[in-house]
Amino acid sequence: MHTREEKLASFGRLLDIMDQLREKCPWNAEQTMESIRPMTEEEVYELSDAILSGDKKATAKEIGDLMYHLVFYARIAQEAGDFDIAASLEKVCDKMVFRHPHVFDPNCQQMSAKEIADTWELVKAKEKDGNKTVMSGIPEAMPSLLKALSMQEKARGCGFDWEKPEDVWEKVKEEVGEVEEATKAPSHLQEEFGDLLFSVINAARLFGVDPEAALNGTCAKFRRRFTYLEENTLKKGLKLSELTLAEMDRYWDEAKAKGL
Repeated sequence: MHTREEKLASFGRLLDIMDQLREKCPWNAEQTMESIRPMTEEEVYELSDAILSGDKKATAKEIGDLMYHLVFYARIAQEAGDFDIAASLEKVCDKMVFRHPHVFDPNCQQMSAKEIADTWELVKAKEKDGNKTVMSGIPEAMPSLLKALSMQEKARGCGFDWEKPEDVWEKVKEEVGEVEEATKAPSHLQEEFGDLLFSVINAARLFGVDPEAALNGTCAKFRRRFTYLEENTLKKGLKLSELTLAEMDRYWDEAKAKGL
């Protein structure tokens, strides 16, 4: 591994490269925060993919790519006279010190991981220039599944949560019933499906399952099995539309039996 001096030197090199790109590269020079934002979102998902796949080499690369984007934003802000990378780093350092008195305040009693998690949002609420409400810190643009999970975690950080994970099942069953009932009066069907999905995400969280990773795994499984179905249909010179549902189910069961 690299020494602290080598790490600082690498970060300094990135800053130097960014300076040169903004001054000498026409494409980089014309970029704005708005123009690179979609690319940053893509980089975040690429990093997530690398982590989920367990690819350490790819993870290292994607962290670097994301770091480049963060330095890019700070450089643009610096040119506008708004702030620079040092200001961003100071803000996050001050925030982390404030949120972890059990680490940085010698007069603070030690806390368990559960105690820290259970009081996290209450500590954040005391920050100067922090979010005015607990939920205001959740971006509207966040994907709905992740947004639901974030809301539930923030509520838990304020003590608003189920006493026991098992207690959530009654709520899930209740929401299933309300969806079934809403099919008779479709004007509320979308709302009831939303409530059901929210409760299922809550259940996954309570039992230590990442709902995003769980759903992603199921999507990958569906892709494998449907691809098997499609490929075997094409081998027979047929189109999927020419198969009966029973024939499709047979190929699906074959894929399942093969562990796909």
